[in-house]
Amino acid sequence: MIIKHSIKTAFRGLETNRARSLLTVLGIVIGVMSIILVMSLGQGAQSLILDQVKGMGTRTIIVGAGREPTGPSDAAQIFNDSLKKRDLDLLLRKENTPSSKYIMPLVFGASSASYQSDTFNLTIFGASPLMENIFDMPIKDGSFFTDEDIRARAKYVVIGNKVKKELFGSDDAVGRVFKMKGHNFRVIGVLAERGQDFFNFDEAAIIPYTTAQDYVLGIKHFNRLIVEAESEALINTAAEEIKLTLRESHDITDPDKDDFFVITQVDLAGRLSSITSVLTIFLAAVAAISLVVGGIGIMNIMLVSVTERTKEIGLRKALGATYKDILTQFLLEAVMLTGLGGLIGILLGAFLSWVISNSITQFTAIAWTFSFPISAALLGIGVSGAIGLIFGLYPARKAARKSPIEALRYE
Repeated sequence: MIIKHSIKTAFRGLETNRARSLLTVLGIVIGVMSIILVMSLGQGAQSLILDQVKGMGTRTIIVGAGREPTGPSDAAQIFNDSLKKRDLDLLLRKENTPSSKYIMPLVFGASSASYQSDTFNLTIFGASPLMENIFDMPIKDGSFFTDEDIRARAKYVVIGNKVKKELFGSDDAVGRVFKMKGHNFRVIGVLAERGQDFFNFDEAAIIPYTTAQDYVLGIKHFNRLIVEAESEALINTAAEEIKLTLRESHDITDPDKDDFFVITQVDLAGRLSSITSVLTIFLAAVAAISLVVGGIGIMNIMLVSVTERTKEIGLRKALGATYKDILTQFLLEAVMLTGLGGLIGILLGAFLSWVISNSITQFTAIAWTFSFPISAALLGIGVSGAIGLIFGLYPARKAARKSPIEALRYE
């Protein structure tokens, strides 16, 4: 029997029981759809995170207090106090860090702000005027604080757009005074609305880092130091200069005992990319379990089909169909079922991913990009066909081995 005729025969067999065929491929459809959905949203999330990280600039270096976090157990490192003013002063000396263009200390925490009867929980960032340029923070109203305000420990604050709306509504916020940690802070600037970003500045208050240390957070150390190298070519050189300076400041001779960590934007982007990729693959693997369940369902249905079509098999064998012809027909039926299920799953997964991506962008102001994972689509088709072959082989062999005489006598 030529392959063309085998395909026609297999298609006719599936068309005879359309409802059963559709129910049979449901597991494959759900499995492939889930994989496409997870992979697509995972790529979208990865693009969003990397774009936001790169938005800080490719020459940016982050110096953190404590050991470099390697897992959830190291989350407490954020409270380490190893970065002090003495370290900042040493790093600011050009002879120590000639490859660095500028260095900005950063402290952060949480607090509540109150104005009249309104209260709002916000994130506190203590920084220098450099923050406006580092994080690309356009001012909608007012202005940013100055270096003189840093030295004077001025109680000035630049607030995010949502903070302004929650505390002052539609009124002009610049010049207003609200309480935070029992101190009065005067609003000198309001940030333009940014939407959800790597940091949610819409719900933040930015104040001079000296003010944050003394009046809000009650600390004498820095959580982070943000450094910009003179050029992209000098990033690694600048990072090494920072490490050597801090080791000398902390009397550290063994790099394995560093009580700080240095990460470049390239390193950070690579690590975040690896993390999101691993999570996406893990979720896709979990979703792929339904493909195995669907394959078992196809095998069961094919076994039922073989039993129901025993006389048909006997008649075809009596008319000259060989073992190979029967085996090919039933294998083709299984592969056509799973292939169809895979195709439907890919289309549904892509459509749902597109809908979700557009909904996120529309309703949350997050610049989420729809991404169609071509590799996942090809994998879905390939795995679907493989499942058809694997789980369809046993029913096909059972059908092909039937004796034509016994099959014709079957009631």
